[in-house]
Amino acid sequence: MADARTPAPGAASPAPPVLEVKDLKKHFPIKKGLLRRTVGHVYAVDGISFRIGVGETLGLVGESGCGKTTAGRAVMRLIEPSSGSIKVGGTEITGLSKAEMRPYRAQMQIIFQDPFSSLNPRMTAGDIVGEPLLVHGLANKREREEKVAALFARVGLRTAQMKNYPHQFSGGQRQRIGIARALALGPKLIVGDEPVSALDVSIQAQVINLLQDLQRERQLSYLFISHNLAVVRHVADAVGVMYLGRLVEVAPKAGLFARPRHPYTRMLLDAIPDIRMSGRARTPVQGEVPNPLNPPSGCSFHPRCPHAMERCKVEKPELKEVAPGQRSACHLNDAA
Repeated sequence: MADARTPAPGAASPAPPVLEVKDLKKHFPIKKGLLRRTVGHVYAVDGISFRIGVGETLGLVGESGCGKTTAGRAVMRLIEPSSGSIKVGGTEITGLSKAEMRPYRAQMQIIFQDPFSSLNPRMTAGDIVGEPLLVHGLANKREREEKVAALFARVGLRTAQMKNYPHQFSGGQRQRIGIARALALGPKLIVGDEPVSALDVSIQAQVINLLQDLQRERQLSYLFISHNLAVVRHVADAVGVMYLGRLVEVAPKAGLFARPRHPYTRMLLDAIPDIRMSGRARTPVQGEVPNPLNPPSGCSFHPRCPHAMERCKVEKPELKEVAPGQRSACHLNDAA
């Protein structure tokens, strides 16, 4: 996930990242009155930038309401971004029409958080997994059935279950159906929106192992969205920490867990339950996330930060490099 460097003369140009996002924003207007006038905005995503290379996983973490799910859906253009740049394989996709986006839909797929509501209860599991192939016209009926059967077997389901309906599966099995559906078109990038948070802990481990095996086999890239840093530590190569619509820290996994450079990151890490303390969090996360309709001035984290200075209340910190590969948006780094 390091910045691309200029190749030596005669050397082959490095492959573009699978996903490159620059200054992505998604602002939801607030309308009131009979004339539905815009009276404000919810700054759900407020200018984030990152890249994901081939076979890499970026974990996007933060508390509920920080904008990480909105960011994932905006990247997929399931919701339209307000501004910014999204490149898939080096190609800008933000301005493409629905018809022009069609080839890129096959390259990007998503696994949703709820493995039940994301499946059509009126369709059989086999039809759900085969639907992307039908929509894109990539296989006839026989070929579709063969590919769906192979996908079922790969994600740990029996081919006899292809005729069953979603309610006949357990939560873990339903998420495996969602994974099989995401794999159907042979994507390069998969956005996992809290893909294991609704599952029991033992099932979480099985699904995570499956995702990692698939990544190695198919050189998949993941944008792994989660509030659980313990899970992200297991799956990610790098981590982006979001707070109130902005990235406050981005770093390789080892650097972030060894030496976090933002107080919010440290707060999240301290909240991870420790088995040596009977499963209790070491330090509870203090305070509440501010109202995104009226975010604080300066650094948005300063009302909750134990190290806040007067500067933090009036000046918004920039996300800048504080160590090799590690960027942080905190004025404390200037004094370090």
